[in-house]
Amino acid sequence: MDAKNKELVLVLDFGGQYNQLIARRVRDLNVYAEVIPYTTSLEDIKARNPKGIIFTGGPNSVYKEDSPSYDKAIMEQGIPVLGICYGSQLIAHKLGGEVKTAPVSEYGKTEVEVDTTSILYKDVHPTTITWMSHTDYIAKAPEGFKVTGHTDHCPIASMENAEKKIYAVQFHPEVMHSVEGQTMLKNFLYDVCGCSGDWKMDTFVEDTIKAIREKVGDGKALCALSGGVDSSVAAVLMSKAIGKQLTCVFVDHGLLRKDEGNQVESVFGPNGPYDLNFIRVDASKQFYEKLAGVTEPEAKRKIIGEEFIRVFEKEAKKIGAVDFLVQGTIYPDVIESGLGKSAVIKSHHNVGGLPDYVDFKEIVEPLRMLFKDEVRKVGQKLGIPDYLVMRQPFPGPGLGIRIIGDVTPEKVRIVQEADAIYREELENAGIQKSANLGQYFAALTNMRSVGVMGDFRTYDYAIALRAVCTADFMTADCAQIPWDVLTKVANRIVNEVKGVNRVLYDCTSKPPATIEFE
Repeated sequence: MDAKNKELVLVLDFGGQYNQLIARRVRDLNVYAEVIPYTTSLEDIKARNPKGIIFTGGPNSVYKEDSPSYDKAIMEQGIPVLGICYGSQLIAHKLGGEVKTAPVSEYGKTEVEVDTTSILYKDVHPTTITWMSHTDYIAKAPEGFKVTGHTDHCPIASMENAEKKIYAVQFHPEVMHSVEGQTMLKNFLYDVCGCSGDWKMDTFVEDTIKAIREKVGDGKALCALSGGVDSSVAAVLMSKAIGKQLTCVFVDHGLLRKDEGNQVESVFGPNGPYDLNFIRVDASKQFYEKLAGVTEPEAKRKIIGEEFIRVFEKEAKKIGAVDFLVQGTIYPDVIESGLGKSAVIKSHHNVGGLPDYVDFKEIVEPLRMLFKDEVRKVGQKLGIPDYLVMRQPFPGPGLGIRIIGDVTPEKVRIVQEADAIYREELENAGIQKSANLGQYFAALTNMRSVGVMGDFRTYDYAIALRAVCTADFMTADCAQIPWDVLTKVANRIVNEVKGVNRVLYDCTSKPPATIEFE
């Protein structure tokens, strides 16, 4: 979507783990937000004409020379600023306040006493629960700032210069544990920044279809269709825009879930509900050959990304002149693949995993600026059935990154069968709805251990089960699956899947782990 005519709030990233979450919470309030690196020039920021700027948290201390910083002139432009955690300390540090190591660090849920006369705390209780995570604190507020919040251990939990529209909070309002954090963000966006809230999925669909038609013109486009939520929504969106000028190529790389290739073809193929040009390519052999002996997950992602492109290029030549390659890239993919000087968490095969040379005029990514739940909303607006839109997310590299170590057809078989059992039993038990699961799957570890089956010794693999609760896939908590369900799953896997004698359950949240097991 061309968002340049929309109200914009910029999230200036200083390395905080919740940078995406801040943008997501802003969008929840119908205001468009983008994450940008702190190295972005002031000229570039001003050129984008933001309604407001939010400074993120970060792991550093603002008073150290090598810590991320920014020109204090950004706070002299008349643009409202909200500093969060590190961002609040940076405001204090730059404007003449004092930041020190806190006598007592604060982590987790913390009661904050707030001044409800502050516009930021309109409709907020005088004592509110927030999420703290800091070892430094603001010891002295800058001149012209009023202290508007404190805790037992943090004398300046929030402060403001209302005249200059600069606000700072030591806690994290974007985190769900901050009970009234969304109210605070709403107050900042609407009462301080003056936003009207023009970011809605209805207008996104209309504007994007129009933008696609203008971009593609009479050209042809090739859509990389995996059958997952993102690529499916991208395919239908493109089809609505350019019809038969679009060809969807489904590459079966041999790394799909059990029977998934046939399921994708039944939906998007010639007998499915959509009038699409659909081509299915069985490329499993060449993918297995390229991945042979490769164990490092980032290397696997790069290989799979390049092979995808090469297959698409080959199919494009069969079709004729194809100008555009369409991909279901979404915003977390872009950020996790490295934004500016942000750390690369993992290269997504359709972003950081692309090869240096791509034989297409242009890559079209109509969902590039959307979060996962926004993509689902777009799918529903397009009339895509819920069983497709709400399906389990599945990474483009597929089971290649749910297999620790090298990838072989035998390992793929093992994880396919174990994963199918796991998903079947969770569905039978009604766990997905009752536990509000965001994602669940089985992965194959590279660990082999001694077991006993019957009267015989075994030396087989361990399967790891993963299930998380999440709304936006940026943060996630481990799902507490009932023990009797896990026991049934484990028993079935070790009895029905040849090559497995042990089943583990991953209890790690995101962060510090990623949702995928690679």
